[in-house]
Amino acid sequence: MAAIPKSPFLLLVIVLFSLISLAVSSESDDDRVSELLTLQSRSQSGLIRLNDQSISRYLTSVKTPRPYWIVIFFDALQLHEKSELRLKELRTEFALVASSYIANSKDPSSPSHGKLFFCDVEFKESQSSFALFGVNALPHIRLIAPHQGPKESDQMDQGDFSRLAESMAEFLESKTNLVVGPIHRPPLFSRGQLILIALGFLITLPFIVKKILAGQTLLHDRKFWLLGAVFVYFFSVSGAMHNIIRKMPMFLLDRNDPSKLIFFYQGSGMQLGAEGFAVGFLYTIVGLLMAFMSHVLVKVKNVNVQRVFMIFALLVSFWSVKKVVYLDNWKTGYGVHGYWPSSW
Repeated sequence: MAAIPKSPFLLLVIVLFSLISLAVSSESDDDRVSELLTLQSRSQSGLIRLNDQSISRYLTSVKTPRPYWIVIFFDALQLHEKSELRLKELRTEFALVASSYIANSKDPSSPSHGKLFFCDVEFKESQSSFALFGVNALPHIRLIAPHQGPKESDQMDQGDFSRLAESMAEFLESKTNLVVGPIHRPPLFSRGQLILIALGFLITLPFIVKKILAGQTLLHDRKFWLLGAVFVYFFSVSGAMHNIIRKMPMFLLDRNDPSKLIFFYQGSGMQLGAEGFAVGFLYTIVGLLMAFMSHVLVKVKNVNVQRVFMIFALLVSFWSVKKVVYLDNWKTGYGVHGYWPSSW
């Protein structure tokens, strides 16, 4: 146990030194927050570009706990052309989360104001930072809590940005207990584009009316309705609406081998776009074969031709349904087996 100094003067010096140290530390934290807010306001997207020096300034050289969280998107411009990595898309979605968070917490009285900063690090500019965080594969997003260092920080898994900005926001809210708020996506069309579309529609309106009255539009074509019915059927059985609403990707990168792609994800809680298209294609084949047998094959007069086509259609339909059942068993772990009554 340390001895308590008995000299009043020495005790006063120690107290003053402690107060000064606390004031300097507090002032430094306030300065860093102010600097980060300034850098954030200067960025159009809300992302703060960090390098090896600024990471030392705001992370490694700061005594924990810091008064702020930092989430970093690790980027490499030379890999933007690799579409399977989706770096450009993910960075755009990450910037969208940043701008939405800033817009939702811009009020200084908000409890989330100045508590979370979105940053990005580019490989060529900050190779030491990549090594510091142990980043050896992209995409990579890291969340550093106020009490954490680079090695202890939380990595965002691929499932945490599978639905892009929305799933990123959910990950941050679950880890930080801060409110990111709704994602503010830009409108699909700008005001100028909407005006041009409206003008184009008004110009072509007389010609459209003339075609409708003459019965020469696509809506009067039976082939158009046939193709539309097939499309609606495929759209329904492939789970495309689920993929659109949840913003599911077509495929994922294999974390163990980034050169490989994952088209089928094992687990009932997630469906990739490729899975839905595969199942939709198989079900569409079965539906088209059933429609062919019930509307076309019955009009064929040759009985042998009918039998051959019917056997072929049944075999293909059985194979397609078997593949769908196998995929469901593999994803969910539940088995669907044929049942024969004991009396048979």
